[in-house]
Amino acid sequence: MQIAKPRQSTFLSRALPMAGVLCLSALAHAAPAKPDAQMKAVLDQLTALKPKPIEKLSPANARVQPLPVDAVIALLKKQGKSTAPEAVGSVRDTKVGNIPVRVYKPAGDGPFPIVVYAHGGGFVIASIQDYDSSCRALTNAAKAMVVSVGYHYAPERKLPTQPMEMYQVTQWVFKHGDKWGGDKERVAVAGESAGAGAATAVCQMAKARKTKMPLHQLLVYPFVDASRSALNAPSMIRNAKAKPLNRAMVAWFDKHALPSWKVGKNPKYSPMYGKVKGLPPATFIFAEIDPLLSQGQAYEQKLKRAGVPVRSKLYRGVTHEFFGMGAVVDKARQANEFAAAGLRKAFKN
Repeated sequence: MQIAKPRQSTFLSRALPMAGVLCLSALAHAAPAKPDAQMKAVLDQLTALKPKPIEKLSPANARVQPLPVDAVIALLKKQGKSTAPEAVGSVRDTKVGNIPVRVYKPAGDGPFPIVVYAHGGGFVIASIQDYDSSCRALTNAAKAMVVSVGYHYAPERKLPTQPMEMYQVTQWVFKHGDKWGGDKERVAVAGESAGAGAATAVCQMAKARKTKMPLHQLLVYPFVDASRSALNAPSMIRNAKAKPLNRAMVAWFDKHALPSWKVGKNPKYSPMYGKVKGLPPATFIFAEIDPLLSQGQAYEQKLKRAGVPVRSKLYRGVTHEFFGMGAVVDKARQANEFAAAGLRKAFKN
């Protein structure tokens, strides 16, 4: 697959005033940011594991490559630290229909507010287990039950299968979450990368179908725009060769997840182009060294223009996937607390 030559994103050009476009253009041509010492240590370990370039592999082979979580484990071992997962009250694997889910509970007595969470991986790779650390951290920090959704992969099941399964689990939780010790009146959605796109898609679907709406949406470096033009956004160009996510990988994920490039601007496949007025408040977590930064910030601005309350924070010197690295990256722990604060506020209100 050929990637279009770099040019200013059409969506961003139309959405922002000229001064903003000039700033974005400067960003695209600026030198890539450098990871801080802790982030670099993780990236060095990932390099040492010698993963093959995912964009050159079949989905089946890509799914067995070393991931950032493997680099974190390797770094902990190198530092002589425990690799045991963060303790929570309980963890249980079960299913909602034919959709695997993992239910995390904090210590103590419920009922607990519920966060329905979708992992990253471009809808093609990764798993519930690969994002276990993120869910454990959120469980403890938000003092909430986290229901991690093991949606089915593309290309075996193309988009919009994955957001639809996230929606199905969320609506099930609204009706039956009390069976697991949850408070089904206090439900939020969350996700990382592609999973964040699925999380906000759930809110758009709930609005369109007039079903129960989550109280809050936590969007960690969201993937919300699968159009060709998104491949030319400033952060995509600036971080074209970044690790662990680069521009070629994003195009590879798009190719395998979408039924066709023609649907890239259809809201069913790209929440960026959906209706957002009336969606619940959102918390955004951004990483400076991330090809998806521009589209995430553009979606943040779209929510703001529609009157959706938004809180966000950009963490510098860290990369895509940093959120689950709290065991070795201090900024990940800070981001977890910022994310959890938004959830706690929503649940309290």
